[in-house]
Amino acid sequence: MSKKPRLVVRKSLKYITAQVVEFDKTGDRTLVVASSQELKKHGWKFAFDNLPAAYLTGLMIGKKIVKVGIKEIFLDAGLYPSTKGSRVYAVAKGVIDSGVKMAVSADVLPTEERIKGSHISNYLEKFRSLTEEFEKIKQKVK
Repeated sequence: MSKKPRLVVRKSLKYITAQVVEFDKTGDRTLVVASSQELKKHGWKFAFDNLPAAYLTGLMIGKKIVKVGIKEIFLDAGLYPSTKGSRVYAVAKGVIDSGVKMAVSADVLPTEERIKGSHISNYLEKFRSLTEEFEKIKQKVK
């Protein structure tokens, strides 16, 4: 009804896909597409389905949106539940940070710490210390 394009965000088990779709009477037209799989070309060596990858995917599609001259879009999260700080909102934050206007409450966007993956790094560090502790005890048991 708004006659404005919408950002469609979809998640699979491995990747995140973002598309800008425009309504047409004969069927929706896809104007721009970005997938987290494209991050490989930019040197990304980590998972393609996590929060940092979602944000970077949003940033990529946001740059493409700006190039085609679209200034404002609406978020279409489909049937995904609206969960504060989710990957869908990480994509939206990336699009907003690229300069595209989108009506999304700042309350639902993920924090900068989570976007940078600090929560993942902390989790991995916890297991590094677990591994070190394991090795110490293993040496004592021998």
